[in-house]
Amino acid sequence: MKPARVLITAGPTYEPIDAVRFIGNRSSGRMGSAIADAAAGRSLDVTLLLGPGAIEPANTAVRVIRFRTCADLQALLRTHAPRADALIMAAAVADYRPKPNPLMSGGKFRRTDKPLTLELEPTPDLLSEVAASRRQDQLFVGFALEPRADLLESAQRKLTKKKVDIVVANPLETMDADTVEATLLFRDGRRLETSGKLSKQAFAGWLLDVIVPMMPAAKEQAAAARTC
Repeated sequence: MKPARVLITAGPTYEPIDAVRFIGNRSSGRMGSAIADAAAGRSLDVTLLLGPGAIEPANTAVRVIRFRTCADLQALLRTHAPRADALIMAAAVADYRPKPNPLMSGGKFRRTDKPLTLELEPTPDLLSEVAASRRQDQLFVGFALEPRADLLESAQRKLTKKKVDIVVANPLETMDADTVEATLLFRDGRRLETSGKLSKQAFAGWLLDVIVPMMPAAKEQAAAARTC
């Protein structure tokens, strides 16, 4: 029996201003890469969609596909999400990107002494898009990164709006940090917290201990192994 397929996204997006400048964020991709390493260590079939500059997983069994922009990741999700048994959406996708401007196209925009205004447009909601066409036997996990005061309320809104199974709620200081202190919010109303701060490697194993038993494909794989 084929192993359960896990699709993970990690790292930032870089939204171009011109040929050399971009709008990005500080995401290192360490969280998603750690989850990919841990999943591959459990003999799952792992594909990692990884943003620019992000840290690659150590486990060579992980299939790594690079993206740069939100549009790149959107195209990859449309291809790979329908095949996955679980999607773990840990990428820090930009909420806005520069609106196309003829002055910025064709190369590097030259500096002048005049002020420069960038017009931004919202990026597509990638998790909502793929969740809208998901199969019933797929497990979808989203991430919420917010200030502590608004964290759980914001994560609950995300859970409801995006129609996913779990949202991992992280405080802002998790970005580019070595540790994680998270709360999982489930579609059925349950909540589960880490016992204090964990390294991202330890958190990856803790999260998979929760996620894998919920995956129908993983349950079938385990049942087949017991009958062999």
